[in-house]
Amino acid sequence: MLEEEMARHTHAKRTAKRPSSRDIAADKKDGKRRMSGAERSAYFARREAAKVLRMVLQGDANRRAVASIKSLIYRPSVRNKKGTFALVCQTLKHLHAIKDILDASSILNSKWKRQEELIYVVVYDILFGQAVSLVGDVEKFLSCHKDILQSTLKQLLLQRKVTSVRQLVALYEVPDISVPRYVRVNTLKLDVDSALLALSKKYTVKKDELLPDLLVLPSGTDLHDHPLVKNGRIFLQGKASSMVAPALAPEPGWEVLDACAAPGNKTVHLAALMRRKGRVIACELNKARIKRLKETITLSGASNIEVLNEDFLNINPKAPSYSKVRAILLDPSCSGSGTASSRLDHLLPSKAAGQDFDMERLNKLAIFQRKALQHAFSFPAVERIVYSTCSINQIENEDVIMCVLPMAESYGFQLVTPFPQWQRRGLPVFEGSEQLLRTDPAVDGEGFFIALFARNGANSARMNKKDTKAACNNCTRTKNFSRRKHMLPCIHTNMFYRWIYHQLNQRR
Repeated sequence: MLEEEMARHTHAKRTAKRPSSRDIAADKKDGKRRMSGAERSAYFARREAAKVLRMVLQGDANRRAVASIKSLIYRPSVRNKKGTFALVCQTLKHLHAIKDILDASSILNSKWKRQEELIYVVVYDILFGQAVSLVGDVEKFLSCHKDILQSTLKQLLLQRKVTSVRQLVALYEVPDISVPRYVRVNTLKLDVDSALLALSKKYTVKKDELLPDLLVLPSGTDLHDHPLVKNGRIFLQGKASSMVAPALAPEPGWEVLDACAAPGNKTVHLAALMRRKGRVIACELNKARIKRLKETITLSGASNIEVLNEDFLNINPKAPSYSKVRAILLDPSCSGSGTASSRLDHLLPSKAAGQDFDMERLNKLAIFQRKALQHAFSFPAVERIVYSTCSINQIENEDVIMCVLPMAESYGFQLVTPFPQWQRRGLPVFEGSEQLLRTDPAVDGEGFFIALFARNGANSARMNKKDTKAACNNCTRTKNFSRRKHMLPCIHTNMFYRWIYHQLNQRR
């Protein structure tokens, strides 16, 4: 069962409550109808859901979401998270039918169309939910047209040749993937063993075999209202997402740049790995996402993060304030195809069955991703760079790495294997792609891609002898510079690579 289906039952139970006799008596005494607690909760839940729905639909229409559906619902400003989650998910599931019904019924004028998201939510409640009492102007207006809405729904069922609403909704559904519930322990506030002990009092929980700060719970475990989540001691974060910061492996005392930081889960993970020592620069261009980023940082208790409202591509790598940056985490905008299920993206209108694949958008994303990664190589003191996406598309992953490899090598960077014990590696489209890391959405629940670059020479002294030997064996492969192939000896010095780059530029 989908997570939103479980939430629907919560919403149905909540909206089915009737006003108590005490409330009704008080209303009669005052000479007016006052909302009961259940009615007030439902009233505000619909409006909170409408606000979230507006951001979701606008982001989907512009192909630039502020955040995922879950992130928008579970932010601190949303009070009734369960009720809002149920309303948003169920409204999106029924949105195609709701729009067709409203268009066919012709009951909306320009006044009501300005509140279209709230209209969608209330229509869901009237036709498909179990709302008993509808309080509010929009609710009263639509209640007056309930018969028209219901008759239009019957006509829609006949047109689509189905006999029930369930069959109608099933036309747009995609199969659900059952994956465990992962939680990352925020070691800035709580140690892993204490978190394990606290959660084991109510849930079946164990430590992850790969990541020491990750705990695994059964699929469908709802922890959104758990005190450890609310106070930032644990974060609801998937395993693949939790692998990105450890792949970069920043050391305490380093300066680290998170190039596209919001919503901030990986940013605060970096701060935890650095044990509050050093500096994390969280760069984010979108002002709306900056707010979410700051909320995440505050919740985590991290004190060594500096938020920068700036375009990463506009940062001058030679500026004194970035002269000591030793690691860059680049998790740029991507298609999100690898997390479509966990993000509930299959509920979005753009993911409707039969919609054409947006290749033009993928090409634009890939261009930006290449530019951002190339820009990361130009920071003079950087030793390690992680490039990651939550995409399964080769054009955003292996193709980006293959395109930037000549520049990476000219700056003295080479690919290094993150998590060597992980079995799923990059697609075999170029020599060395086995050093890339992939996760499979069908097996791991999310489709992530991780590439790790390390600079050769003195700046890579933290590589142990075994890693250095492995790197030397890889250096004998052919390297493509200026469309010519040169066999380069295994010389791990920045000066050597800069000299080679200068010589090749002169030959042009």
